[in-house]
Amino acid sequence: MEQKDLNNETINNQAADGEDIDLQKFLAQYDRESDFRIFEGPVRWIVGLIAISFSLFQLYTAIFGSLDAHLQRAVHLSFAMALVFLLFPSRKNWSREHLHWMDVILAVIATLMPLYIVVFYPQLVLRAGLMTTNDMIIGGIGVLLVLEAARRVVGWPIVTIAVLFLTYAFAGPNIPGTFAHRGVSPEMLVQHLYFTTEGIFGIPLGVSATFIFLFILFGAYLEKSGLGQFFIDLANSIAGWARGGPAKVAVISSALMGTVSGSSVANVAGTGSFTIPMMKKLGYKPEFAGAVEAAASTGGQLMPPIMGAAAFLMAEMVGVPYIQIAKAAAIPALLYFTGIMIGVHLEAKKNGLKGISREMLPRVGKILLDRGHLALPLIAIIYLLVSGYTPMRAALWAIALTIVASMFRASTRMSVKDIIKGLADGARSALGVIIACACAGIIIGVVTKTGLGLKLGSVLIDLAGGYLLPTLFFTMVTSIILGMGVPTTANYIITATIAAPAIIQLGVPVLAAHLFTFYFGIIADITPPVALAAFAGSGIARGNPFMTGIRASMLAIGAFIIPYIFVFSPALLLIDVTLPKILMLLVTSLTGMTAVSAAVFGFFSTKTGWIDRLCFLIGGLLLIDPGLMTDLIGACILAVGMTFHLLKKKSDEKKGIVYL
Repeated sequence: MEQKDLNNETINNQAADGEDIDLQKFLAQYDRESDFRIFEGPVRWIVGLIAISFSLFQLYTAIFGSLDAHLQRAVHLSFAMALVFLLFPSRKNWSREHLHWMDVILAVIATLMPLYIVVFYPQLVLRAGLMTTNDMIIGGIGVLLVLEAARRVVGWPIVTIAVLFLTYAFAGPNIPGTFAHRGVSPEMLVQHLYFTTEGIFGIPLGVSATFIFLFILFGAYLEKSGLGQFFIDLANSIAGWARGGPAKVAVISSALMGTVSGSSVANVAGTGSFTIPMMKKLGYKPEFAGAVEAAASTGGQLMPPIMGAAAFLMAEMVGVPYIQIAKAAAIPALLYFTGIMIGVHLEAKKNGLKGISREMLPRVGKILLDRGHLALPLIAIIYLLVSGYTPMRAALWAIALTIVASMFRASTRMSVKDIIKGLADGARSALGVIIACACAGIIIGVVTKTGLGLKLGSVLIDLAGGYLLPTLFFTMVTSIILGMGVPTTANYIITATIAAPAIIQLGVPVLAAHLFTFYFGIIADITPPVALAAFAGSGIARGNPFMTGIRASMLAIGAFIIPYIFVFSPALLLIDVTLPKILMLLVTSLTGMTAVSAAVFGFFSTKTGWIDRLCFLIGGLLLIDPGLMTDLIGACILAVGMTFHLLKKKSDEKKGIVYL
């Protein structure tokens, strides 16, 4: 199949006119993981067979029990390396339809390197860390190929960071001051990184080799079942008629789609190609339309019950069940999407934008009757996780139930071909996470071998003068900068290894510290100057990318505020709270989020003045912060702000300025 180049202008014109766009080509421009080869003929069948075998291996070990940790991770990485070198060309100008001989050779070598551990596992265990020449050669090549695979599928930033850490490992004795260490020989480093479970085959790859892969496969089958379109239609029927309806549809559908797609950019492309043209036709400016989709799609990774892959890693690193992570993230996620929804509503009210006629929208009852059964796997997985099932077992049952549920109606029924293709699509979708985990393992390996983690934590605290707030600020900046070029999963692993211990050392609960780094790693996708989700939204909307990022950051203001609040007040994460306190927390925090959004957008029932705007901001922040005293003070300040605002509204009405 001929694959022609499609530039930004072509995509923009198509999207603006409401035409179909080639999602694969569009995604490839903004999401490196989507820029893979598309084969025809025998090669397509060979690559497909490898991908299907990969998924079947993961399903087999999930059903009958995982192998020994090192063996499981080695086979997992072997499959992933083979697919990466076959699907992602070494150079951008190489053919996307045909394999290059060099990639074939590298794919074979990259496949065999981890299998060396599988074949010679008994001998490696008996040698207990003693390296032979063959071990050194295999391990050294293995490390280099992981770096090359990361360059292809993830990008240069994470490779550069990994190389800097490797350099630090060798240069330790020559570094002056705090960061000096006795040094690591090449043999010791290769042995630690490749032949133990402290480096490449460490916890991140272990989580990837068990339940992250299954949840990605679950997402692939949800997409095959048509759940994504069901979410869009359901959101349309619920909110399409309201003021600024299409924008609210974008928020709801993108929040739900976060369950299906773990990628902010893929989420933007999937729902944005439908919602952004609708928003523009209603009257929203291109930058705002793109920003709404970008902010909502990015928040999909924050939305329980199924969050981004990094959340599963967090459960392992913190040492708590995944359902506890999901519970803790529930109120912050609700506040995040409430902030976006309020921003959308205020913008629509300010510009007099109405919704879509109810007659033009699908009926909720009909949608639920026709396709409501597609949501059964999501309900089931929540029940299973709450009931104490492991994430791996819950995901396994959810995959089976997704296939079964699709059979209830002919219109949603998966064919045998769809089921087989789901195996291949799931394996391909997991490659970015797998390689990011493997490459991040190199960084973690250096940190554990040299003791760098403790040194960086101490330096971070010293730099902040021993105060918590500056430490949090430096961590936020680090997470956002890393997020500009490093995927969320790897970003979280790095910051959780380096910065989270420093925050914990200052008395913050472990879960709050890890969620703090997790949040800022995710919202890097909408934070200028490099905001990939915002760039993707602007590409569809034909807007200015930088201004789209600014507007997206304004809509997602909650994501910049809420992490600071739950660090200082862990009750927001439902830590040590009672049911009455949870209900009070919901009322006050949602009221506070509404006030903050009004302050950010400079509008409530009319345009705000500087006094009411300032009162909305301060009062809103105090209401979001759990605590009786902060709630009382915040309510008083908010009351003052509302008084000034109502007086201004009356003044505007006398001047003939009325917002309906």
